[in-house]
Order: sequence, then C-alpha cells, then structure tokens
Amino acid sequence: MSVDRAHQDAASTLNGIPDSALAEFAAGLRGRLIRPEDSDYDPARSIWNAMVDRRPALIVRCAHDADVAAAVDFARDQGLLLAVRGGGHGVAGHAVCDGGLVVDLSQMRGVEVDVERRTARARGGCTLGDVDRATQRHGLATALGVVSETGVAGLTLSGGMGWLRRKYGLSCDNLASATLVTADGRVRGASEEENPDLFWAIRGGGGNFGVVTSFEYRLHVVGPEVFLCFVLYPLSHAREVLRFCERYTADAPEDVAPVAVLGRVPEAEEFPPEARGELFVALLAVHPGGPAEGERVLRPLREITEPLGDVSGAMPYTEAQKALDADYPDGGRYYWKSLNVGELSDELVERLATHVTAAPSPASTIDVWFQGGAMARVGEEETAFANRTAPYLLGLEANWEEEADSDANMTWVRGVFADLHGSFSTGGLYLNFPGFLEEGDKLLREGYGGNRERLAEIKATYDPTNLFRLNANITPRP
Repeated sequence: MSVDRAHQDAASTLNGIPDSALAEFAAGLRGRLIRPEDSDYDPARSIWNAMVDRRPALIVRCAHDADVAAAVDFARDQGLLLAVRGGGHGVAGHAVCDGGLVVDLSQMRGVEVDVERRTARARGGCTLGDVDRATQRHGLATALGVVSETGVAGLTLSGGMGWLRRKYGLSCDNLASATLVTADGRVRGASEEENPDLFWAIRGGGGNFGVVTSFEYRLHVVGPEVFLCFVLYPLSHAREVLRFCERYTADAPEDVAPVAVLGRVPEAEEFPPEARGELFVALLAVHPGGPAEGERVLRPLREITEPLGDVSGAMPYTEAQKALDADYPDGGRYYWKSLNVGELSDELVERLATHVTAAPSPASTIDVWFQGGAMARVGEEETAFANRTAPYLLGLEANWEEEADSDANMTWVRGVFADLHGSFSTGGLYLNFPGFLEEGDKLLREGYGGNRERLAEIKATYDPTNLFRLNANITPRP
C-alpha cells in the first residue's frame, strides 16, 4: 500500500472526529500522538512478526498511566478500534490494528526492585531482558519466558512458560499485583485484596480486561551464574532421547524444566560444520542454582548418546535468557500453534520426527515442553490459566523469512496440528502460541477450559462493550 493510500485510509477512519478534538487529545498527552504523515509512523507501527503489516490511524506512545487512560477514553468515545502494544512480540500480531488507535507502552520500561520484599514492579512495556537485568543486580529473578526480547505483558497475561516453570510456576503465578486501565478509563489496582476478581482474570485471561501498565512480581534467588544445558543429538535417536528425558524429569529436582526441540542444526559457527543442516533432537534446560551444581544435575541430559553438538556451559543468568534470541529475530515471519498431550508414545515421537523432517523452512521446529512441578500444583480454578496438569505441551513453530513462503509454512503447521490434535491431544493449549486465532470460539474453549464462563462474567463487569477485543477474545456474558 502506498503512503498516500495509507493516509487516505487513516483519514477515512477519522472522518467525523473534529480536528479540535484530535488537537485537544494530543495536547493533553505526556507522551506523543503519532499519525500516518509523521516520519516515525512506519517504525512505530512495525512489530516483531513481519506477517503482520497493519496501518493504524493513531498511535499513542504513552509516557504515563494518565496517557493510557486518555487513549482508552478517546478510543471508546470516538468509536475507534483499540489495540494494545506491550513488547510487540505476540505471534498473533494483536499489538497493532488497521484504522484504529494503538496504545503503545513501548516507552514505559522502568523496573523497580524491592530487595527486602523480594518483589519487582515492571512497567507494561518491559521486556524479559529489562526485568532480568534489574533483578539480577541483586541475584534475584522471577519466572518469565525463554527469549529476552519478549514483552512481559502478553507473556504474563496468558500464562508465561519459562525455564523456572517447574520450580516457581508460570509468570502469572508469580504476579503479586498489577495496575491497569479498564474500559471506563479508570486506573485500578488488582491483587488478592483489591479487585480480586480482576486479579484472578488477568492471570491467564489475556488482554481482555484492560491495559496493564505495571506488573508486580515475586522474586526468587537465581544465579547470577547458572548452567545452561544445550545439547543436540541426531533425530534418529529421538525416541531414546525423549524417553530418557521423561524418566529424568520424573526423578530430577524441580529446578529443571527441560524443553526438547526437534529441528535442523542452523548454519551457525557454534556448531561443527559437518553438523549444520542435520536433523536433530535437542535438550535445553537452565539450572537456577550455582553453575557447579547445575553442571552436575544436568550432566545426564548431555550423555544420552553421541551428540551432534553441545554448546552447554556456565554463564550469567541474563545470558542464558538470551540463548534463543538469535532464533527469533525481529522482522522474521512466525506462525505457531500448540496442544497438550498426555504421553510421549512411540507413535507420537515417530510422527513428530516425520513432521519436522517435512518442514518447508530449516528454521522451523517442534518443541516438547516438560511440565509439572509448581505450575501443576496450582488448582485449575485458582487462576484463569487452565489445563495445568497436562504433562507435555507441544509447540509447533514455523519460522521463515520470505513472504513467498508463507502459505507453505502456515499449511505445514496447520497440517501438523490437525494430525496431532486428532490423535494425541488430551485437550487444552497455550494461548501464547495461538496461530492467528483463526479457529475462533473452538480454540478459545480449549484455551480457557472450565474457566471460560467465569471469565465471561468478569469481562461483562469490566468491559461490557468488548472494547478490548484484539486478543484471545472473551465475549462478555449478557
């Protein structure tokens, strides 16, 4: 689309909104109102997943909670579609919209650490890296994800799967309180004591209930030096490797939360030239204690059979959190789905190997997340995050570069999902890996499970007109 066409589309969207109203709105912001004619409009509307190319009419780059409230009020009163951008890393691309208003939190990235209380308050635009850097100065961390450039907002609101999930639970389990702007423009606190229904809902219910401007996390002693296991075996040994990891995880301390990855060895200097391009099954895990203890505990995962490569080692926790960053560059193309399974049967492992061999992109993977531990001890109805007791989550990741390859890669994921879901799923999935939510209500029923009705009731209380609908959307209960 040409720049002129983009301007025309934005103008048509804003028809009926007086220039004086726009001027007054912009003048009241501490931050900045960005429009299509501004020189930084294109960078401001761009997000991590290049599959998403949308042109909002207005982008409000917020500096404070008051800016967020003003933007929510303006979008609601003017009938504008509303999107919310935290880190902009969500695979479904809901951080930006066509023709509407984007509440952009990307400049709100402060982190305040209370060492005595062992808590950290992170602003809504923070990435995992922002939080890790601040907390690791004190040898502390919270349970976040596995890619440092991920935004904490989307991650936490839909659960939050990371290296510490079996030891300390999900990101949402480590949330002590939050501040958010609801659809009526009010700034509200949410905790076990304040608006507890809202607090319950935002721990797994996604962005349905407002714009979260800050998250208060509980912290734990982690690092600062840890040991990362990152070993790659030939895919022909997938059954042996996965079976071993299954037994190992059953007996190992909950410090360890492995992820098995099936894919192709990248063309990267970390790996031997003869291994590059070979099909592999890898085991990754971070031990949160000292590196010597971590090396000892994780050593069995590195000695299952002869590896293709082993890049394990001791490192700062902040570096371990970046170990996968290079695999998910900004501006790549991504389409991911997921499903829970109850066992790693021989038939399932064979299917996984067959499917990953057929992936059209060498960067695509199928991941097996070993679950349980702390995340499974939280009751199904204690938070909005459902399906906690499934022992394994399968992540189906198509990652590629060229637009011309998009259909082939999405078709691959959809085919793998249909095959595995029909034969092996125990029900439930992870709404941070939702494709583009094209299955609609069917997908949401699985994602929210038995908590869906209560979520719909709370949605009706705080967002009865469904202003916040660009997400894994819950229809307000009538």
